[in-house]
Amino acid sequence: MNEQTILALDVGERRIGVAISSVEARIAAPLTTIAAQPPERAIAQIARLVLERNVCRVVVGLPLTMRGEHGPQAEVVRRFADTLRASLPCPVEMFDERLTSVAAEQMLRNLGLKPTKIKAQIDQVAASIILQDYLDAQRTNADQTYETPHSSD
Repeated sequence: MNEQTILALDVGERRIGVAISSVEARIAAPLTTIAAQPPERAIAQIARLVLERNVCRVVVGLPLTMRGEHGPQAEVVRRFADTLRASLPCPVEMFDERLTSVAAEQMLRNLGLKPTKIKAQIDQVAASIILQDYLDAQRTNADQTYETPHSSD
């Protein structure tokens, strides 16, 4: 079995939601939320999680606009990911995270959580949605690679 734990980050101005995959890289789960400021401390905390959890890859949610373009927030997150890449012993990838915070908030509301609980958990739940989407996309790509081409006689 190929074991590879993956960490995902939902980077915001104030908080960074963190999610982690199962060692089989099949299921994502919310892990924690860390303060985004100061960035040096946030990066040190992420690096510690990478080492403690034997993470082989970090996925950072890229907040593209609804049209799929890079806006100002995407540039901020890209710069953070570049700094993170230079600080970690594993690859750092960017992955489209459009609407994950909206989906996370709706999911938490549907669970009946109070607004204060939603605010406390939304970032890590958004990170878990980013990670699950990433894992599902990786699995879909792998499945397509192994499909047998149809012969056309």
